[in-house]
Amino acid sequence: MNKDDIESDPLNTNNYRIEKLPPRKKSGFERGMELVGIPLAIIAFLLLLYVVDLPFLHSIDPAILGTRATARLLELGTAEFSQINVAMLAVFIAGIILWITEAIPNYLTSLLVILALILTGVIPEREAYAQLGHPVMWLNILSFILASMLVKTDVAKRFAIWSVVTFGRNTTSIFVCFIVINIVLSLFISATTAKATILLPIFMVVAAVYGARGGKQKNNFGRNLLLQNLYQINIAAGAFITGSGANLLAGSLIAGAMLWEADFAYYRWMEAALPLAIINILLAWFIGSKVFFRVRKEESVPQLEGGLDRLREELASMGAMRFIEYKAVLILVVVLGLWVTDSYHDISKTSVAFMGAIVALMPGIGIVKWNDVDIPWHLMLFSAGAYTLGAGFTVTDLPNLVVDAAFTAMGFSDESPFSVLFLSLTGLMIFSSLVFQSKTMRTLVFIPIAIGTAQKFGYPILSLALPVALLIEHVYALPFNSKPAALLYVTDHYSWRDTAKFGVTMLFIAWGMIIVWAETWMKWLGYTPNGVFG
Repeated sequence: MNKDDIESDPLNTNNYRIEKLPPRKKSGFERGMELVGIPLAIIAFLLLLYVVDLPFLHSIDPAILGTRATARLLELGTAEFSQINVAMLAVFIAGIILWITEAIPNYLTSLLVILALILTGVIPEREAYAQLGHPVMWLNILSFILASMLVKTDVAKRFAIWSVVTFGRNTTSIFVCFIVINIVLSLFISATTAKATILLPIFMVVAAVYGARGGKQKNNFGRNLLLQNLYQINIAAGAFITGSGANLLAGSLIAGAMLWEADFAYYRWMEAALPLAIINILLAWFIGSKVFFRVRKEESVPQLEGGLDRLREELASMGAMRFIEYKAVLILVVVLGLWVTDSYHDISKTSVAFMGAIVALMPGIGIVKWNDVDIPWHLMLFSAGAYTLGAGFTVTDLPNLVVDAAFTAMGFSDESPFSVLFLSLTGLMIFSSLVFQSKTMRTLVFIPIAIGTAQKFGYPILSLALPVALLIEHVYALPFNSKPAALLYVTDHYSWRDTAKFGVTMLFIAWGMIIVWAETWMKWLGYTPNGVFG
């Protein structure tokens, strides 16, 4: 961040635009990972494909396979079907190594994964390329169009600034304002990075007002404000199935496993996830501001002359709401209304987003032009690779085979307690966020495992898969765990130790909360009929 600009006017929101943030320097460990990534991926791929013999991939019991995998087994025969499972595992492990080490850009890894799955015969060429047209891919693209509408018209910025200057009378009310802002924006924006980009200039100015300027001028108010916003940006996204592409992917994987008999309606995800998200956010506020980073009395009053008046001036300079802003709000409200009521009209969430995007782009009556739309195509290509892996999992049923072999090797019987399975899967899911940099990858790895575990032991799919899915957005503990985490870390308002202390604590609390949730609210909703320990 350009310190000269900030020092000259720390209350100017333009000084905190994302393009003014410097690229984050990688640590020595990250650079080391980058160097070993490519050779390690190649070695793992070749070993798994040609050297290592995994018996469970060659003695496959058709009784544990899904419908698509069974059809492929009958089509290819046991020997060839076993070989594509070996190839699927080799491509998957190599891809995971490249994604984690970031030895090459993530989108390039995705392109290599797609090509490898085709050349090894795991999935047909046409099916692999078709993943770019996955409904979730389209929903992501359309959501970026709707988000661009919010940015171009300044509706999101106006709402955020208005909330802070209207209700931000003291430090507590400021924190509450940002909780509300993050939840409301998550209703409409399916990209956590986009939310972070919109909110960053606003909470940076508020931090400066209370004497937090970053670097040597850190204070606990600033630490709290940024770490709380990082947490809220992610966790509020988990409250809605449209909050991120990973949520939608999880819903699709679960619905597909249930033969689409229980597709996730918008409100079904929300009724399970929104109250949990709010409770977690409030717990994080208490842990941050009352335990780890207690705001001292002198930090709880404005330190700069003018205080929040600068934000009031910026709000005033925007003038009265324009007609185009009202149109943007109307489009978003209609889209949200159709999403919430999707179980009544049976119009898919993607089709609803299509309607909103078409109106937003329509000449004469629309709001944005194509050149105004900011779609991160590198993220789209990355997602296409992840969905192609998902297609490979479907035709090979590799997660189910791995789960069956692993539990058999560990001596689990068909009467294994549900509590052991629940605690193992949710623990793996939430703490995997310390290693995996992609929510999509964690979703692709752990949701099929949860589904396979439920099927193997005869439990309802939703009893394990939904609690695991509700942990997708816990990606805030370390600076490299997500793009918003990396973005906020370079502001230099908190240290590695600060974010690790706060973040890892919240991971443990969130794990405890999902157990409590399964014993109470989700049990009442019928997702975990007997609770965890019942």
